[in-house]
Amino acid sequence: MKKADVIIVGSGIAALQLARTLSQQSHVMIITKNHRRSSNSFMAQGGIAAAISKEDHSDQHFIDTMIAGEWHGNNERVKRLVEEGKEAVEELIAMKAPFDRNTNDEFSLGMEGAHSTHRILHSGGDQTGKHLINFLLETLSTPNVEWIENEMVIELLFNTSGSCIGVQTKNYAEETREYFSSHIVLATGGAGGMYLPTSNHPSVSGDGLAMAYRAGARIADLEFFQFHPTLLTIEGEAIGLISEAVRGAGGTLINDHGDRIMEGKHPQLELGPRHIVAHEIFKQNESGRKVYLDISNIDRFQTRFPSISTMCVQNGICLEEGKIPVSPGSHFMMGGVVIDEIGRTNLKGLYAIGEVACSGVHGANRLASNSLLEGLVYGKRLASYLIKSLEIEGPRDFSSIKFRKKTKGSLPFSMKEIQENMMKYVGIIRDKKGIDIQLSWLKSTSLSPFENIEDWDRKTIQTYYMWINALLMTESASLRTESRGGHIRLDFPQVDDSNWLKKRIVHEQRNQRMKVEYDEQREIKIYA
Repeated sequence: MKKADVIIVGSGIAALQLARTLSQQSHVMIITKNHRRSSNSFMAQGGIAAAISKEDHSDQHFIDTMIAGEWHGNNERVKRLVEEGKEAVEELIAMKAPFDRNTNDEFSLGMEGAHSTHRILHSGGDQTGKHLINFLLETLSTPNVEWIENEMVIELLFNTSGSCIGVQTKNYAEETREYFSSHIVLATGGAGGMYLPTSNHPSVSGDGLAMAYRAGARIADLEFFQFHPTLLTIEGEAIGLISEAVRGAGGTLINDHGDRIMEGKHPQLELGPRHIVAHEIFKQNESGRKVYLDISNIDRFQTRFPSISTMCVQNGICLEEGKIPVSPGSHFMMGGVVIDEIGRTNLKGLYAIGEVACSGVHGANRLASNSLLEGLVYGKRLASYLIKSLEIEGPRDFSSIKFRKKTKGSLPFSMKEIQENMMKYVGIIRDKKGIDIQLSWLKSTSLSPFENIEDWDRKTIQTYYMWINALLMTESASLRTESRGGHIRLDFPQVDDSNWLKKRIVHEQRNQRMKVEYDEQREIKIYA
């Protein structure tokens, strides 16, 4: 039996921040589906939002976050995020993290959508994730960290008392293995791969979300999915992300007639909240117009945005002409596995941090560059809790139980079909007709969300988990009859505070049914 003090599933910023603190004294096992650098965190371009300048304040960062999230966020948790986030960033600065500075040796703070001031720390211009992940990897206490790479976690394991005590994995040779710990942390990222196009790493398709649901964890807010406004798009195919920092540096959005498409749409124009900007580009595309990011007014573009420049040039874009073709694509999941303020789920021994978790800090639409911040804060916070837990921990029963009947791994749909149908019917714009079509299609199979998948191959399991997530997301979109943040319905176009501000949608595994729960204080703690 292979055991560790703590098992972390995933290798993004939340996972590494947690491991960095724990590894000083505990045996930490990090299991990742692919390579340790195969994560959305590593791909992050923009940066980390923190009120570190003299002109800024955490209170303003709090207000910007709440406004972007259309007041669906948890006030207390957002407040703690921005305050502890500032401390976490200052700790990284003290550790000599490689944040960019200007000629006066001051931090070069960027501006991004829905922020009221410059507060985005970045590295390598537009390569923040790469530099930060490499930095955190270097800070791990190597003797205490055990890496399990290229193994996909396919199932959470439980003992007879209902505690999560391990995980089951499959490697590329389709061999099944099991690992055990009293503390299992999901840091698997979001589910951007549920859609096409997407800015996410190809491996990010919501495995952690589906596994947690199958195990009985509570799930919330899956109707809120953020679509990034600007993906480089060549002949209808999305190539890669164009950071919001480009618009913060002065880039404007124009159509093929040369019109500024955000004029009159939002007071902050191109720097309005992401769901608003993405919606406007989507409407332009639907009407037959092409949309471009005009970079002609940005000085030293190639120096300031080296990786974006390289991507554009490699795909035949002449930067001297000053126009980059863009369209929206799936980017970030605001909902997820419901956690308390520490990262605990409703299942003993199971935790979730980062994008896979519904922590209450993003509301209905994440504020730009708050995602890396969330990973830093919750990684550090959960580490403090686990260190104390490990000190007083008693013996644990590691006898796992099997509770699913074996079934054949045959699916009547492909991964691409799920992705295309999700974008078509539960994408940037939704309505009852499309949602019902998608629900009917998803439920037309005889599959259950609780199949025994042990003998299935990795690709089939990933596709099956995408089907589960599609079902949960579509049910969520069906239930929320208003438009708020990343959930935009043509048939319910207005924000409906009287009926929806204080409601949360929660999926429960019990009896395989959907359930609406009410929270009069807009807090998540009643589910923890």
